[in-house]
Amino acid sequence: MATFEFRVLRHGVVDSTNERAFAALAAGEARHFDAHLALEQTAGRGRLGRSWNSPRGEGLYLSVVLLPPAPGWPAPALAMAAGLAMRDLAGACGVADARLKWPNDLLVRGAKLAGILVEARGFDPAAPHYVLGMGMNLKQTRFDPQLAAERAVTSLALEARALEPGEAAEQLLPLLARRLTQASGAMATLCDDYVGAAGWRGELLDVEGASRVARGRLCGFDARGLRIRPEAPGDQRAVEFALEHVAAVRFAR
Repeated sequence: MATFEFRVLRHGVVDSTNERAFAALAAGEARHFDAHLALEQTAGRGRLGRSWNSPRGEGLYLSVVLLPPAPGWPAPALAMAAGLAMRDLAGACGVADARLKWPNDLLVRGAKLAGILVEARGFDPAAPHYVLGMGMNLKQTRFDPQLAAERAVTSLALEARALEPGEAAEQLLPLLARRLTQASGAMATLCDDYVGAAGWRGELLDVEGASRVARGRLCGFDARGLRIRPEAPGDQRAVEFALEHVAAVRFAR
């Protein structure tokens, strides 16, 4: 396994750990594998600009700076690696039925436990950079009513055993290192692990791309893209989506 030397930078209250990581990049102070860990976020965010509820000391608010050699990683591979690492952490804490939902959620029986946000601003292929944001509900036994009204949510405390934020980061980072190693040299196994963790095998899926939605059963998932075979009689042509264009994968009803 490649050597991963994480430098944990601890913050009290921040706007968001991703923003602190980007500020360090802009100032030329960021290092490969810097991990920004906060006790509280006032403007935590998820995918598509959604807010991430971040009460003080109740959750994991962590962003990792990645400055790999060119060409770097495809962003979907980073999201898969982070999702699998957080699922590994949940499993180590006793959560047996956590499932990944493409592209950035970790759910337990449909309730959101954790989320991922991969960002790269002003991306230069010759000098790739990423900020990998990871949030997990750790200690909450009650949630903000507005948040709970929007969607089902849960925490490690409700599902198994709670961790302190520092303890969660300490356990998560080696798991992330293992999954990033897969993304670097064993992408096929990373994809296979993700398919299993998402529960896609043998299921009828609705795949939403940039400009179309297709229904079928998975027949391929790798660095090239996601492929499904439609259920229509006589139609055996696989429909392929580039991973970066897959907006959502849902179980067909």
